Order: sequence, then structure tokens, then C-alpha cells
Amino acid sequence: VDRPLRSFSLGEVAEILGVSGSYLRQLSIDGLGPTPELGTAGRRSYTLRQINELRAYLASTRSKEALKFCPRRREREKLQIISVAAGPATTTTSLYLTQGLALQGFRVLAVDLDPKGSLSEMYGYFTATLPVHNASMYAAISYDDRVSMSSIIQKTHFDGLDFVPGSYELDLFERESSKRYRSKWGYPDASIRMVDALKQVEEDYDIVVIHCGPESGSFLTAGAFEAATAVLVTVRPHLADIAKTAMSLNSFSHFVSLVENAGRSVNYDFIKFLVTRHNPRDVSEQEAVALLRDSLGDDLLTATVWESDAIREARLKNRSLYELSAGAVGRSAYEQAMETLTSINAEIMDLISTVWGRLPMYVSRASRSRTAG
Repeated sequence: VDRPLRSFSLGEVAEILGVSGSYLRQLSIDGLGPTPELGTAGRRSYTLRQINELRAYLASTRSKEALKFCPRRREREKLQIISVAAGPATTTTSLYLTQGLALQGFRVLAVDLDPKGSLSEMYGYFTATLPVHNASMYAAISYDDRVSMSSIIQKTHFDGLDFVPGSYELDLFERESSKRYRSKWGYPDASIRMVDALKQVEEDYDIVVIHCGPESGSFLTAGAFEAATAVLVTVRPHLADIAKTAMSLNSFSHFVSLVENAGRSVNYDFIKFLVTRHNPRDVSEQEAVALLRDSLGDDLLTATVWESDAIREARLKNRSLYELSAGAVGRSAYEQAMETLTSINAEIMDLISTVWGRLPMYVSRASRSRTAG
């Protein structure tokens, strides 16, 4: 999809890389690393591809900090597959997680399991206007004429982020599966297909994010849960929503037990809950968050995603805040939203780092840049 991504200012790039602006400016003056574009008043800006070139350059010249600049997984570090369970704001959560990970130098694959393609639309791919035959996960997991996983992967306008579009064909998989498996024992036979498909492209990525939409049927969801190494569950801080989340957890544990009954083990590196659309000034929401903290403890991420006009406005433009400059939605709203999103992504990246046996560094970096800012 032809949709160029804006360039990033020197200050933004310094923050993304965790170095000082003066250091980057000096590199550019000395002709080291990629050549930034010079705008008015000599302002330097970099494309995301150039930021990734800078990462490679810094990793080779500052080898002690190579992991900080180039965090791709090394040998013996396993592919991380995070399933974002259907719930409130799952499309927004999947969007900011995938783009945020790509901005931090990871190779990311997003898999949209929503037949309506809600995540795909945010990448500029409108399934309603494009041919969708053999263009979704259906093509790689169907019962007849399966195609290779690599043939259905599309590039996004973010360097390092690819995706598998969601389309109405996904409903076919659901219908075909329920015809084929009239009993509940069919779930494990259907879900292993997702596992096998993702194995084909394992070497190309560090992190896969699977987006389960509200319309994703139960066979697809079972596949997402079996393929996953981790699960992210979104919850709104309202008692009614918390009750809904509890119900969806029941079906989640049901899927897991079916797979285990089929003789395959399901082990997650982490299952985390994320409070989203949170108004921290609302007393009843404060109470709901406190209740969640009491019952979930460390399984609830520390940061919450605040209710944000900036996120909403960006969504109406079919963009993320990473794609817009602060002026497009108002600076203070933009900065506040970015702070909560950065904190969430930092926690998730630290969890992944820990799984890979690395020292967690992202949360401390995010809080340092907040205090500096």
C-alpha cells in the first residue's frame, strides 16, 4: 500500500535510540552513519529506514551497547508470538504495539484475524476495495490448496513491520472447521494449522503480534492461543467490563484444556492484563483499577492507556500518533498519549527481554526520558 511515513526530527530520533541530540548532530557533521535530510534552518530529519541504518552503525561502533541499538533476537532466543485477545481497544493496542516495536528496531509481523480487517485498515489496506482471495491467514491454514505463509505477507509503510491482512475469507475457515469438526475435539486439529503456518516464517521475525477481533471465530481464536508464547488481555476499568473479561478468560482456559487433552502442551512466557481507555480522574475507575491490582497483582501491567482525544483523532484519520506530528492533534494531548503508550510498550519489551535472558532496560529508559523531558 503506497502510504509514505513521515520523517522523524533529530530530537525524536535521539529519544528513540536513547542517545543525545548533540551526539547525533556531531555524527551527521562528521559524515558518519546515514545522511539526514536538512530542512529549514538546518533542521535534520531521518526516515525510519535511516533510523534502522543508524542502529546498525551504532551497534557496530559501540559494540558493548549493541543490544540496545540492535535488539533483534540472537541465536537460541525464540520467536515471541503475542496474541492480543479480543476485547476493548484490541485494534488500537495491536497497532501501537506493532508500530512501537518496529520503531525500536525489532522485526515484527502482525497477523490480523479480524474478518473485517480492522487492523489492516490502520496499515492503509482496505479489504473492501482490494481483491482478497488468498490474501489472509485463511490461505495459509485452509483445508484445501494451502499457500505458503510468505506469499500472503504484505509490507507496511513502517520499515521492519509486515502484516497478514484480515478479510472475510477468515469466516470461511470458521464455517469449514465447524462442518468438519462437529464436536469440540476439532479445535486442536484446526489450531495446529496456525502453529505450522507461523513456523514457516519463524526466521524472518523477532516478534509476531496476533490481533483477535471481536468477529474472530472460535477456531481462529483457538489457533491464536495455541500459537502464542504470550497473551495480552485488554480490560476497561468498569465493573461490567471486568465481568466480561472474566467470561472471556473462561473460554480461553477452555481452549487451552482442549489442546492439552489432545496431548500438546501450552506454556506461556507471560499472560498480562492491560487497562485501556482509562480516565485516571474518574473515582469509580480508580476503584476499578485498584480492584484489578488487588486481584491480578503483577499480572496487570503497571502503566495504563489513558482515554485520549489524540488517539481518537488519529484513529479517525486512519493513522497512529507515530505517523502524525504533535501539531496535528494538539501538543499536550499528543505528549500525554505518547507517554502512556511508550510506558506500555516499554513494559512489554522488558518482558520479552527477560524471556530472552537479557537485562530489562526499556522501562528505566522511558522513565529517564520522561524526567529529562
